[in-house]
Amino acid sequence: MQKWGKNIFKPTIGNERLHQDINDNGVRIVNVVVSKNFVVKGTMFPHRNIHKYTWASTDGKTHNQIDHILIDRRWHSSVLDVRSFRGADCDTDHYLMVAKVRERLAVRKQAAQRFDGEMFNLRKLNDLGVRKQYQIEITNRLAALENLSNDDDINRAWENIKGNIKTSAKEGLGLRELKQHEPCFDEECLGFF
Repeated sequence: MQKWGKNIFKPTIGNERLHQDINDNGVRIVNVVVSKNFVVKGTMFPHRNIHKYTWASTDGKTHNQIDHILIDRRWHSSVLDVRSFRGADCDTDHYLMVAKVRERLAVRKQAAQRFDGEMFNLRKLNDLGVRKQYQIEITNRLAALENLSNDDDINRAWENIKGNIKTSAKEGLGLRELKQHEPCFDEECLGFF
């Protein structure tokens, strides 16, 4: 048995351990935790010792903390609390460990990610003839816009420019066909039911 000594692993293991001695299995778990960038959450939260025990001997007098909850360091702040419950009857000498976890969901912003479905076939621009024709068409359309009056508001001017570029691209390049995905659930899957 070794002592923890100066604890350089405190951010990884925590300070709320039940005991200060460590055996070979403890050294192995510390090596795995450090190498995989995990955190031992069962030893992070202050609880009374009876809520830290995870194992009891058959005589009922010896208790130990040998079960742990490990989590990737990236998600360690999602775990709010970890403790053991002695009253759960699981027909084993181990106590039930429970972790309170806060789930974080990413919210998709519908308005910002709306897509109108027009994707132009930009691969045609690799052909020199198509590229020259497209440049001429864009130049002619934008030159026609310069002749309009300058007292229009900026939003209307932008809509005119955008509309002319889209029209030129649609006529000169064409639309790219979107890939149609085959459905995952097909007639073959229905046959299994």
